[in-house]
Amino acid sequence: MSRTGDDLPVTGRVIVVADADTDVPARTRLVAELKRHGADRVDVVTPGNVPRAAAGLLTVRLGPAARPDIAEGLGDTAVPEHAEGYALRVARAGRGAQVALGGTDGAGQFFAVQTLRQLFVRSADGGWKVTGAQAGDHPSMPLRGTIEGFYGQPWTHAERLDQMDFYGDVKANTYVYAPKDDPYHRDKWREPYPAEKLTELGELVDRATANHVRFTFAVSPGQSICYSDPADREALKAKLQALYDLGTRAFSVPLDDIDHTRWNCEADRAAYGEPGTGAAGKAQADLLNDVQRDFVATHDGTWPLQMVPTEYYNHTESAYKRALREALDPEVEVMWTGVGVVPDGITNADAGQAAKVFGRKVFVWDNYPVNDYGNTGGRLLLAPYDKREAGLSDHLSGVVANPMNQPYASKVAVFGTADFAWNDRGYDAGRNWRQALAYLAGGDRGATEALLVFADLQHLAPTFGATPWQPQAPELARRVEAFWTAWNDGDRPGAVRALRPYAAAIERAPAVIRSGSVQEGFTVDAAPWLDATELWGRAAVRMTDALAARQTGDRETSDRLLAESLELQERARAVRIDPPRNAWGAVQPKVGDGVLDAFLTQAELRLRLWDSTGGARNLAPDGTASASSVEQDLDRLAARHVNDGRPDTRWASGYADDAWVQVELAEPTKLAAVTLAWESACATEYAVRTSADGATWRTVSTQRPESCGTDVVRLPGDEAVRYVRMQGVERRTTWGYSLYELGVYGTPSS
Repeated sequence: MSRTGDDLPVTGRVIVVADADTDVPARTRLVAELKRHGADRVDVVTPGNVPRAAAGLLTVRLGPAARPDIAEGLGDTAVPEHAEGYALRVARAGRGAQVALGGTDGAGQFFAVQTLRQLFVRSADGGWKVTGAQAGDHPSMPLRGTIEGFYGQPWTHAERLDQMDFYGDVKANTYVYAPKDDPYHRDKWREPYPAEKLTELGELVDRATANHVRFTFAVSPGQSICYSDPADREALKAKLQALYDLGTRAFSVPLDDIDHTRWNCEADRAAYGEPGTGAAGKAQADLLNDVQRDFVATHDGTWPLQMVPTEYYNHTESAYKRALREALDPEVEVMWTGVGVVPDGITNADAGQAAKVFGRKVFVWDNYPVNDYGNTGGRLLLAPYDKREAGLSDHLSGVVANPMNQPYASKVAVFGTADFAWNDRGYDAGRNWRQALAYLAGGDRGATEALLVFADLQHLAPTFGATPWQPQAPELARRVEAFWTAWNDGDRPGAVRALRPYAAAIERAPAVIRSGSVQEGFTVDAAPWLDATELWGRAAVRMTDALAARQTGDRETSDRLLAESLELQERARAVRIDPPRNAWGAVQPKVGDGVLDAFLTQAELRLRLWDSTGGARNLAPDGTASASSVEQDLDRLAARHVNDGRPDTRWASGYADDAWVQVELAEPTKLAAVTLAWESACATEYAVRTSADGATWRTVSTQRPESCGTDVVRLPGDEAVRYVRMQGVERRTTWGYSLYELGVYGTPSS
């Protein structure tokens, strides 16, 4: 994209020049955008019937790039020779102004209009103008969009219709209908959809088509299909035919999340041999080839069949993959999630290896921002789409994001997925993130800033493992670190002055987000998190004010503000996501956990230990850790990791309810608090025990945490002790206990 000259005003009357080869959805959207941006009247005329009055008006020419008048209007603007490509030019034309929008195909015309939509800017008089620019553009990957493939409550019909419009806005061209909890998608795959559901699906197909989105219908028969049974094959094709009759032209047969080491019928044993992964690969290839060659290839206008292999989560060679590689029709698209179900990154080397073992470019099913698994409990995932390597377009046929159960909140990450798949080499995650939030805010700057604050508190992105692949609240964490650095260096007033405005911004963000500019669906999706964020923000403001009062000597005010902060924190912890859309149950919404709550705990301890020599310093790293057991005697899970000060290491016990871990402090200490940062294998019940000599123990607190997170156990500190122990009572999982860190705070006797 480059400049062509001055911005051009949108006149009250605009001429649109279109013909029979002009894409109808593109023309419809163009007229709507012109009226939205200052045109009172839009006249649509053919190339040979442009009125003389057009000389002084804004004229927009839309259609194939090769059409003579559009080619002339584009001038030397390069037209990509690429599917879905387009060229655009905004420039003076005599006494008037002209926009030329030329596509290499209908989709290219539509996407040209989408780019023009982003070139409208406000003029000084409050009207609208079009940025003087030219562009030649095309996507890096053929397939871009989402797969509604999560477990839990599927999206509603209205939400799906809205998503189709959103995908059109961001130039995504693929939506795969595959909700796991739609019974007719998986369990009842042989049964036809009820009439009312077919009506909804037909409306969805029409809305997708109007946005140049390929509505891709998926049927997942793997749990019960007899691969060799002609009747089952015909039932599958009949299911696809019903959607073809509604206008669907893209189809998928996912075979994920099934057991591919057994047959569902004895006939498959006779057809493919003894059950095993290699035999399963042959059976699946046989079925999919039949669908591709006998159904897809014989129906006009269809796209190649898509499938999800049972081994979708790695790129290691196997008998299963070898069978698919050798037998599967080369036209069939194979989906792959990366290395791991929820990968912490996807590299060119990973994708190249996947292409090698599957025998074709792979189509990435990216499990971000999906939040249907245990490690995402209580979370919205609002970090940007990131850590996918530039150049992946050389190895992939496309990327679709598996979104959250919350459709509007999912737009943040999907905005990035579409951007990356369109131009992976030019993608900037940070820049895209701000644009995504501005899109949700309708361009309102204040609402965008509020969303940036809120989304920072929902930044953590888990994996199935113990280590998240995106950190929690990076902006708040940076500010908190600066706060404690300044505070510990003696500039306490400066520390408070720097942090308090951001704490106030956290408190204020929910009200701004709910004030009307942000898409209403997002405020509904995020409602419990917004409720909790306001309380956490108010607690942070009270805490910073308490610190400020105490450092000026006003202990009475400080104590009052501290008490108010603690009460607000308890109210925040009492907020519940209820009723939940996910399968988590009624859980506490996570808000900046590990950062915001840690700051409040540290600040509270500073206030309570104001006159203490040790202050609020964690004394555990100076001590020595030991444990009753270590899981499988693995050194990486040894007791020393529970007090090494690192949040990315952990101790894990053997598989017994009475397992324990303890820290022997460097010297006797009167305890103020103990903190326990749990991994997902936490305790249903545990006790905090102390001892002066390591022989005689006293239970000072018994805890039954509601969920796995960071527990703060406040203690009376009435006597000096040398040992602090987490004594397990009951495990929450079949695994042992697993702690990232055991923190100890108090006043050393010296």
